[in-house]
Amino acid sequence: MSSSEPPAALLIGDLTHSNKEWEALSSKYKILEFRRGTREEFLANCRNGTYDGVRGCYRSNQSTAMTGPFNRELVDALPESWKFIAHNGAGYDNIDVEACSARRIAVSSTPVAVDNSTADTGMFLLLGALRQAHSPLTALREGRWKGRLRLGNDPRGKILGILGMGGIGRAMAHRARSFGMEIIYHNRRRLDPSLERGAKYVSFDELLAQSDVLSLNLALNASTRHIIAAPELAKMKKEVVVVNTARGALINEADLVAALESGQVSAVGLDVYENEPEIHPGLIKNDRAFLLPHLGTSTYETQREMELLVLNNLQAAIDQGRMLTLVSEQKGLDWAPKQLDAQ
Repeated sequence: MSSSEPPAALLIGDLTHSNKEWEALSSKYKILEFRRGTREEFLANCRNGTYDGVRGCYRSNQSTAMTGPFNRELVDALPESWKFIAHNGAGYDNIDVEACSARRIAVSSTPVAVDNSTADTGMFLLLGALRQAHSPLTALREGRWKGRLRLGNDPRGKILGILGMGGIGRAMAHRARSFGMEIIYHNRRRLDPSLERGAKYVSFDELLAQSDVLSLNLALNASTRHIIAAPELAKMKKEVVVVNTARGALINEADLVAALESGQVSAVGLDVYENEPEIHPGLIKNDRAFLLPHLGTSTYETQREMELLVLNNLQAAIDQGRMLTLVSEQKGLDWAPKQLDAQ
């Protein structure tokens, strides 16, 4: 790219709520698009010069269906000019951050924009699982009124254990307090007391042993995959409730099904699955499994806010060499862009 040419930005996949904002970027960038295609086509574009001059891209979890994951093969194929990946999604397990860091390519995600919508979904699942809502809901639609009703439980007085007290975890805690729940949590590091708002920090084993309801609100990576499996389930209270709105592979799904069938787990509320869109048949057939098809951020307001945050990250990166929501693995690296406060 000559010094007289504007920097290039690439859109990978579709936009739904911010096409006008994307198109407006043409006033200062050369905008390129890969809204449809295959991984092979994308890699060919990287290698044949089509994307030479690209400084950064907008991508999403959904665009993985076209390009495949941003693994080391793909990251290594990106042209030298490519320095930023602005990702739409709080989870980014389809990006090899280590490979990006090796190339000094900065990655951002959308943690703040998803907090409220995901926590709303989490509380919906928590209440549905506690109240054993699946069976009567199914019976109602089949003309059997309440069907074989099983009494549920109130949230009041129960201990909610939160594994991962980031933005979503704190939003979940805020909602749960309104239902009279006591909050305990485990993180890699204890929060500043000003953020705890009465929540009690405990060890991982204490979290498992004390929770009446366990909510998973942490990122999926190599160290957290199957963080909940048979050994951990066995350490929990008899008839614990498990809620997951984060990533399905945090839980060994087969072990969870076994714990449900044995009665060790009384109910689950799940929005995510280990091999989605496939769901373990043991969950499908169990009337104590309250299930959603990954709807955590499926609101107009949240989807638009996420798209705009990604575009703002992309602009901050290209214009200022900074990012609003750099992923945690890259914070503090000597080459990484500095944090830019959101307006």
